[in-house]
Amino acid sequence: MKVLLLNGSPRQNGNTALALEEMAKIFAAEGVEAEIIHVGNQAIRGCVACGSCRKLGKCVFDDLVNETAERFRDADGVVAASPVYYASANATLVAYLQRMFYSTRFPKTMKVGASVAVARRGGCSSTFDELNKFFTISGMPVASSQYWNSVHGGAPGEAAQDAEGMQTMRTLARNMVFLMKSIALGREQFGLPEREPGMWTNFIR
Repeated sequence: MKVLLLNGSPRQNGNTALALEEMAKIFAAEGVEAEIIHVGNQAIRGCVACGSCRKLGKCVFDDLVNETAERFRDADGVVAASPVYYASANATLVAYLQRMFYSTRFPKTMKVGASVAVARRGGCSSTFDELNKFFTISGMPVASSQYWNSVHGGAPGEAAQDAEGMQTMRTLARNMVFLMKSIALGREQFGLPEREPGMWTNFIR
């Protein structure tokens, strides 16, 4: 099994990285491959609604989104982690997720998703909610922990002192492993849920 850990911080070795590394230790102990992808320190532009991905099968902007799309396809779980900027996620990570989820046409149903928010003080809950929406629109079960998935720390390295936050990360990782393994067993015995043809409605007609 494999999990992608998306680091949305521009600081490659900051507090967001500490949170993900705490999760990665649990994944390793459970025999799950974990790959950390640094998103927040990349130059990733937002979607321009050109629609080219429908013809090309990939985004027209050939950057980290296309580079990691196949790894996303093969992953059993995805963790999107971000520092909190103005009570929301880092715009670079959001641009990456918007383009990744929209430009890839492979099914994401039953991949396990989890979001992690890291802040000095406030804004974690709104960031947590913002990131989870990428999973819930895609048929991806969202993993929970013993508390909302947040860690606190201001200066680089301070997150290591947040004992409850680090424990929350470890619990989240264990819960993700359980969900991924349970879904794999269910897929073998029952298959994936039936999916109806999409219905597109518009509020003006």
